[in-house]
Amino acid sequence: MKRALVRYRKSAFGTYITRNQKYAPILFFMGGFIFDTLTLGRIDRVYDTVVLCSHMTLVSITLYLYNTVNNDKWEGTFIRRYSEYFPLAIQFFFGALSSAFVIYFFRSVSMSKTMFFFILLVLLLFANEFLKKKISNKYLQFSVYFFISFTFFTFMIPTLIRQMNTFIFIISGLVSLWSTLALIRFIYKSSPSTRAEISLKKLMGIIFSIYITINVFYYFNLIPPVPLALDTGLVAHDVQKINNEYIVTYEKDEWFVFWRKHNINFHRQENQRVYVFTSVFAPTDLKKSIFHRWKWFNPNTGDWEVTDDLGFEVAGGRDRGFRGYTYKSNLKEGQWKVDVITEEELVLGVVDFVIKNTAEPYKEGMVKRSF
Repeated sequence: MKRALVRYRKSAFGTYITRNQKYAPILFFMGGFIFDTLTLGRIDRVYDTVVLCSHMTLVSITLYLYNTVNNDKWEGTFIRRYSEYFPLAIQFFFGALSSAFVIYFFRSVSMSKTMFFFILLVLLLFANEFLKKKISNKYLQFSVYFFISFTFFTFMIPTLIRQMNTFIFIISGLVSLWSTLALIRFIYKSSPSTRAEISLKKLMGIIFSIYITINVFYYFNLIPPVPLALDTGLVAHDVQKINNEYIVTYEKDEWFVFWRKHNINFHRQENQRVYVFTSVFAPTDLKKSIFHRWKWFNPNTGDWEVTDDLGFEVAGGRDRGFRGYTYKSNLKEGQWKVDVITEEELVLGVVDFVIKNTAEPYKEGMVKRSF
């Protein structure tokens, strides 16, 4: 093994890599992101589960080795010889896990208050590029590890046990907290250098602060209800179910409005129903009640007024999501939005539109699509 490493370093490729090693963190960052983008699809697939669990296990092992490599027991071993690559390995796994969560959260997040948590994940993903210079800071590496671990368990536990509610979220957080603190204490006891560098009380204080912050986010509905994801949400003129297909008639928006399928202006005739159609992805065998919360903006008070909570249950397993719709008649003119929420009132998405009354049937941009 040692001879192979020497030959590698003397080769043209090895020389090129050594000369450009300052770009290695970026390459490892991009490698982890591209790998997940090309390979990950559904959180409930066996492949996705194996990949995420492997990443989480390997980053835990690598963190242990990196923080104990200065111990005498590793002298003369291959672990000591390859220890210079541990920061890159940690960065790769951090990048792979955070990019996977960004991919999954992107399906769940809406252009609403849950976007704030999604932005934090994206910032973590890109900040990972600069972690190599700071990875020796044990407070930083364990803080990032705990945040990723918390996110990992809030994805995996509901997916594996086919249940999702506030109790499961609390259990997921406690499992993450316990596993992180167990790893920290194990490293702390095994590594004299770690005991010399950090205050265990300070590090645990940071971990508990992150734990409390995430739970506050959850309490104020700032975290998307993963692993559920809103695939489609639009306002429609008509919805019909024919042979297990939903035929939806709606006003299509301009081609350059890529973030929304329907026209925000809904042209409504008198006594015409207004439909809101959604398809919600859920892992196989996971069942969940979903609600459409209809809101009208009162221009006199400047507040959104809730008019109805109309619900239906979703069952997981369908690639294109579980489909459902609600409708209302005699809507007032003005701004409307329908929050797609769970029974815990976590926001899956928001369908917003403006009602404009018209005397004649509106045909411009009208399309009919099967879901």
